[in-house]
Amino acid sequence: MSKEQAIQRLEELYTEIENHNYQYYVLDQPTISDQEWDKLMKELIALEQEHPELKKPNSPTERVGAEPLPHFTKVTHEIPMLSLGNAFDEADLRDFDRRVRQALGPEEQVEYVAELKIDGLAVSLRYEQGEFVRGATRGDGTTGEDITQNLKTVRSIPLRLKQKVDLEVRGEAYMPKKEFERLNKARAERGEELFANPRNSAAGSLRQLNPQIAADRKLDIFLYGIAHLQGIDAESHSAGLDALEQLGLKTNKERVVCQSVEKLLEYIQAWTEKRAELPYEIDGIVIKVNKYAHQQQLGFTAKSPRWAVAYKFPAEESITILHDIEISVGRTGAVTPTALLEPVLLAGTTVKRASLHNQDLIKERDIRIGDHVIVKKAGDIIPEVVGVIVDRRTGEEQSYEMPTHCPACGSELERIEEEVVLRCLNPRCPAQIQEGMIHYVSRNAMNIDGLGEKVIIQLYQQALIQEVADLYYLEREKLLQLERMGEKSVDNLLQSVDQSKQNSLERLVFGLGIRLVGAKAAKTLAQYFETMDMLMQATEEDLTSINEIGPKMANSVVTYFQKPEVHRLIERLKQVGVNMEYKGPKLSAAEESDSPFAGKTIVLTGTLEHFKRNELKEKLEALGATVTGSVSKSTDLLIAGESAGSKLTKAQELNIQIMDEEELLKLLAE
Repeated sequence: MSKEQAIQRLEELYTEIENHNYQYYVLDQPTISDQEWDKLMKELIALEQEHPELKKPNSPTERVGAEPLPHFTKVTHEIPMLSLGNAFDEADLRDFDRRVRQALGPEEQVEYVAELKIDGLAVSLRYEQGEFVRGATRGDGTTGEDITQNLKTVRSIPLRLKQKVDLEVRGEAYMPKKEFERLNKARAERGEELFANPRNSAAGSLRQLNPQIAADRKLDIFLYGIAHLQGIDAESHSAGLDALEQLGLKTNKERVVCQSVEKLLEYIQAWTEKRAELPYEIDGIVIKVNKYAHQQQLGFTAKSPRWAVAYKFPAEESITILHDIEISVGRTGAVTPTALLEPVLLAGTTVKRASLHNQDLIKERDIRIGDHVIVKKAGDIIPEVVGVIVDRRTGEEQSYEMPTHCPACGSELERIEEEVVLRCLNPRCPAQIQEGMIHYVSRNAMNIDGLGEKVIIQLYQQALIQEVADLYYLEREKLLQLERMGEKSVDNLLQSVDQSKQNSLERLVFGLGIRLVGAKAAKTLAQYFETMDMLMQATEEDLTSINEIGPKMANSVVTYFQKPEVHRLIERLKQVGVNMEYKGPKLSAAEESDSPFAGKTIVLTGTLEHFKRNELKEKLEALGATVTGSVSKSTDLLIAGESAGSKLTKAQELNIQIMDEEELLKLLAE
């Protein structure tokens, strides 16, 4: 075969194989047998081996996985990949509809498209002249990672479109339920740790540096939005999705166009009941204003479009068997029972463990080992046992009694007055020491990258650390001898440890794990006392004079700093150069007295356009306010951004002052 003939045949094979891929993976309507498809691929492979200089980057042979990558490069999204605001109930949805109709005006006919919210990894695909040139993750919405080689292994993503257009499209890559089950079954047979849910499995597969791993996991995709399309006109979102299908891209067919909230609610109710029947996981419904002109008129906030909202399904419940109860000891000595369950799929995650909270709850609900129990995910995050199916008892179930001694150190457990938990009061309990160090390095405390739970436990078991100050004395040579600790990871770890010395005082105070002192209280104490020495000298009277510090917390702080071992620890931290001063803004008495927010309890809700939530919280606290997470009778002010939901309703019911972002900006400017 001449070179000219090889070029022509390669082009024919590329087109034919891509067309068969589309028929099989997108339309689910194969037109040839597997043997015939294999024959075409073998011919293509042989021809590319004979003429390697003719092979194109988007050859179908690339789908089996390219060479491993050294790292992922960063990709800046020209059009940001924003997240969506949430709706959790009918009231939230009607509120969204009200805002849309008010903004567009009564003369406009509003239409919505309702789509299934696929539980996977958001990605962006770019095509130039119909050729797939780049795929990226969402990342932080502005900057993602280039995962082009891994996305080429997803066979429902065409490497060539049916027309030579320039296109950037957004979608959700996911792992089908059957593939998730197959993958976990294979891992179980190899004695490997199982994946928690299909979403994490898909994300992990696409972020492998070895594309062969992604190729082996048979991922799929649905495309749901157009960021840029040149050469094809579409006046609405639904027409845009139709255009994507004509180009050979896979969209989800289970979508409807609705003219009213009532129709949207019917669609939501139907899929709330039928979601388990789908071959993939969904975690809600996405609702978008249909007409592009309306979308443009509504615009965006800093974080999300005003023309779309994600309706989140309520927390799921499942029934499973409680096989045993495990006891763990936390950093403050609290002893917590955890249910060990027959694995059950719950809200897209395989659940094997669930919280039982404390011994009173176990007795109150008469939870026994061997029971069929109801497990629920609180906020779709934390699984907990919420009830027992008494009718399924066989008589073989066993009542459970909490231990009298600490499972980690053998010390007698005690129940402090007015508390429901049992505690180990031994300060040298190994479980408490390890949990305390895990807390110290956590993100909201000293934020030391590379020191996760497993590494901390390994360091403790190897006697390299006995308290948090030992982290600053770690030696490179000894770390290199540990399991899974290479030169680069050790260097990064030591650098992160060194950087943590520069943290502001509030991070250290929180990291020390003083009982009852959370991140917010630590910030308050650091702001007020400014140095560790001043805080250590504070009396209970000094502490309770601060608006946010109550008697119990004050007593806990004073008791903590009275311990000789704490003085020794602080001295060791000083010796290695850990910062002991507050670096944030500190109000003078005059400034605080002039602040319109001083002494007020404030709640933030909705999407803020001009502020990041944490930044505004810090600004208000610096002006003397207390910022809390929920509305109550003690709330003085609610600051409401876009998509303010149930908190706004409750504030209105309680006649609490409500301020929008524009009013807030004026007040801050004054």
